Amino acid sequence: MVIPVHDVNPARRTPYVTYVLVAANVLVFLLTPGTVSVPGSSELAQLCHLQAFMDHYAAVPQELIHHQMPRAVPTGGVGVGPHGPGCVVAPPAYDKSPALSVFTAMFLHGGWLHLLGNMLFLMIFGNNVEDRMGHIRYFLFYVFCGYASGYGFALLNAASADPLIGASGAIAGVLGAYLVLYPRARVWVLVPFLVFLPLRLPAWLVLGFWFGLQAVYSSGHGVSGAGTVAYAAHVVGFVVGMLLAWPLKPGTPPPPEPRRLVFGRQARPRQVW
Repeated sequence: MVIPVHDVNPARRTPYVTYVLVAANVLVFLLTPGTVSVPGSSELAQLCHLQAFMDHYAAVPQELIHHQMPRAVPTGGVGVGPHGPGCVVAPPAYDKSPALSVFTAMFLHGGWLHLLGNMLFLMIFGNNVEDRMGHIRYFLFYVFCGYASGYGFALLNAASADPLIGASGAIAGVLGAYLVLYPRARVWVLVPFLVFLPLRLPAWLVLGFWFGLQAVYSSGHGVSGAGTVAYAAHVVGFVVGMLLAWPLKPGTPPPPEPRRLVFGRQARPRQVW
């Protein structure tokens, strides 16, 4: 997998919505119980708090499709049962809205790597999509892609009771829109080959390769049981983002041509006699 670090495609206006989305995701992650170690609290207690929080605010395919709410959920407390210490479960003390949980799940992440990876892609590609769409339309687009990816994944996994979290589906929509609007923009990436090699590649190659991997992984190939990543949500979000951005393609100005890299004698300053 290539790691994008910068695109050669400056935006004309400040991407306020992208900045706010990044800040909101980081803030929610820092406030999520159990993701940051609390002195004096056991690992089991933090895990129970995290499970209770996720069951409350994460999107669950079974709940989205069948509206089947669980009879018992973790309360966040720790107890001792026949098999030893564990998380206490009880009937939920809250009324959960499955539709609203898709929105709240967009701001939840399972770890620092999950969070930073998503925010890196959003910062690199989101500013130009926001620049082209405008602030309000971009925010609505982002949320719509998140909902489409969440419900799309739920339709394909209607019996699953595993929580679905992360901004990946919405960000996949941003990547799909970027591919449609700026396919020839150059993107600096790091390619792991013994060491990280910096390369400047066209966006259609970087994002097309990323989408191809998600499609392969979503079919169960290349990973064991598709892992714990909702690759199908990425595919749905990407395709929806492409379709929504397509009407904007004719009026999109092309990205600036990057400066040509020169080597050897061409790189030396010429003297005028």
